[in-house]
Amino acid sequence: MRSVNKVILIGNLTRDPEMRQTPNGQNVTTFGIATNREWTTSDKEKKSSAEFHECVAWAHLAEICQQYIKKGHLVYVEGYLKTRSWDSPEGIKKFKTEIVVHDMIRLEKRPKNAQDEDYVPETQVSETAVEIDTAPASEPTPEPETKPIEEPEAKGSGNIVDKDLGL
Repeated sequence: MRSVNKVILIGNLTRDPEMRQTPNGQNVTTFGIATNREWTTSDKEKKSSAEFHECVAWAHLAEICQQYIKKGHLVYVEGYLKTRSWDSPEGIKKFKTEIVVHDMIRLEKRPKNAQDEDYVPETQVSETAVEIDTAPASEPTPEPETKPIEEPEAKGSGNIVDKDLGL
């Protein structure tokens, strides 16, 4: 039977990413993300709730997270849930569920006075590629001129489609 373990979050970083290395030299970066949920009760009262998520990025993505995202930044992360356990110094078994990030996109909040066509997301990063677009928005490129499709002349009389169909 198939199963799915996939997480997609859009939220704000709760702290600056912290990068360290494992004993075998692998980079790992941890950071927190807060997501918000709002709803209205049956009494028309507005309620809100925040959830806090622990995220872990490995290898090259760990370096990218360390370099490009900071506390307060709005980010999109995609990954999977992983629960790890360890024994505390007091001998108590501890558990922690984290999101292992395999794709991260830094989202940029729109300035209050910007027009829709001026908005360009600043950075997109993933495990396999890094794309940074810092070029200012420019005039849209004009559409190329289109010419009507000319049908080839049919030999003899009649339409070429009819001729191909044997009519």
